[in-house]
Amino acid sequence: MKSPIEVFSDWAISGKDEGMKENHHKPVMKMIELFENKYENPSIIDAGCGNGWLIRHFDKNKKYTDITGVDGSKQMIAKAKSLDYKNNYICSELALWKPNDKVDVVISMEVMYYFKEPEKIIKHIFKNWIKKNGVFIMGIDFYLENEKCHNWKEKTGVDTMELFSSEIWVKFFEKSGFKNVSKYFFNKTKEWKGTLVIEGFKV
Repeated sequence: MKSPIEVFSDWAISGKDEGMKENHHKPVMKMIELFENKYENPSIIDAGCGNGWLIRHFDKNKKYTDITGVDGSKQMIAKAKSLDYKNNYICSELALWKPNDKVDVVISMEVMYYFKEPEKIIKHIFKNWIKKNGVFIMGIDFYLENEKCHNWKEKTGVDTMELFSSEIWVKFFEKSGFKNVSKYFFNKTKEWKGTLVIEGFKV
């Protein structure tokens, strides 16, 4: 078993990271719909940006003023920078990093369950990353109700994957200080419960 950063660094080296956009594009576009009409020229942080595919997507849309990708994998950040010289990519553990300026929107896809105590990183984001009236939108596929994902830890060889119910994730947001917390299930199928998306506001 390897740490999440080690596994995703291996992905960046082997090219397996290219599947991230393909696998996550549909739910992430729906996550963007949750905020894109609520803010004028919002500043954005992608928490766990991987190879930067979402940052590059935002860059094509000129209504975003400041976009930053943060990831713990040196290999992922190196790849992001090689594909995009214009935008800001930072290699750091999310739990330790603080932006110079807080932002309107933090978005994160398939990242939060890789922390042993995800409520701590959610609280860190609330306290240190987000402006007043800003929003944190988190998407994950690995959660209790989505039974098809339960074997992922063994399948991927990642040593840290925390499996919680959607209600527990909502409570993590609420206990961290977020208000008006909502949950959604995007792109459901007969066998797939969908991507769990949690949205919370700092008011």
